[in-house]
Amino acid sequence: MAAAFLSLPALAAHPIFVLNSLDANVSIIDPVTWQEIRRVPTGKEPHHLYLTPDEKSLIVANALSDSLTFFDPRTGEVQRTVTGILDPYQLRFSPDMKWFVVVGNRLNHVDIYRWDGANLQLAKRISTGKTPSHTWIDAASRIAYVSMQDSDELVAIDLVTQTLLWRTKTGSLPADVFGTPDGKSLLVGMTGGKEVEVYDISGPQPRLFKKIPTGEGAHAFRAAGDGRHVFVSNRVADTISKIDLQTLQVVESYPAPGGPDCMDVLADGKTLLVSSRWARKMSVIDTVQKKVLRQVNVGKSPHGVWTLDHAPR
Repeated sequence: MAAAFLSLPALAAHPIFVLNSLDANVSIIDPVTWQEIRRVPTGKEPHHLYLTPDEKSLIVANALSDSLTFFDPRTGEVQRTVTGILDPYQLRFSPDMKWFVVVGNRLNHVDIYRWDGANLQLAKRISTGKTPSHTWIDAASRIAYVSMQDSDELVAIDLVTQTLLWRTKTGSLPADVFGTPDGKSLLVGMTGGKEVEVYDISGPQPRLFKKIPTGEGAHAFRAAGDGRHVFVSNRVADTISKIDLQTLQVVESYPAPGGPDCMDVLADGKTLLVSSRWARKMSVIDTVQKKVLRQVNVGKSPHGVWTLDHAPR
């Protein structure tokens, strides 16, 4: 089957990371040969990953092992493992780099850590709704917005006071959350539906004002890198939609076989790296030609995907 795909030029200089959630390891992919060169053990169920503010470490969250694995983003080598981080599923640094927010998907809480540039100190553990899933932090580093996958809610948390500001009901199985550049609206993927819900967050309480039809299983977001568009993976429909953040409409759609989940965009701005969750592959998609260029074999239930050579987020 691989012979049917187009050969690819070297589009990146640094390794590509794919988290194999059910294998408890990370696939390291060579961006020149587009082959998996090794698998590195992590803790159980690595799902998401995030770059440290100094860009010296890539943090992988191991949900069932209560640990974080720090990788060198340029070599793929393990730097250290931090234990005692309870149920880290999804994670994000605040823009001012003072806060590190960890979503406890299995244990129904959100942990807020202080970050001093090297170490984490727990500031507050906040009980939330059922199965917190993804988070977005505003540009002022004041508010974290978190989706509740199994109670169909969106909550807002004040990072300074570490208190809940509000909660609101959403559609079915809300997943990833993405804020518009003007800070006034929030997009939430409905994995249990076929759309992205858009909330006005400019006032003291949120207001649902638009639903954008994308495809069944709307799930994860990735900024296109141009400041105007965002991609959303439709995990059940096997497609990826491109949304214009000014008009809040879908402007393009791409094939993405195998249950597309997390994505990264290479620095060329047109090549998508996609974890194909049900196919044990990472798919490489050309958004200009609207075709799958190649699929790379990885492990079971690939989730997070990332490379240092990416377009702006």
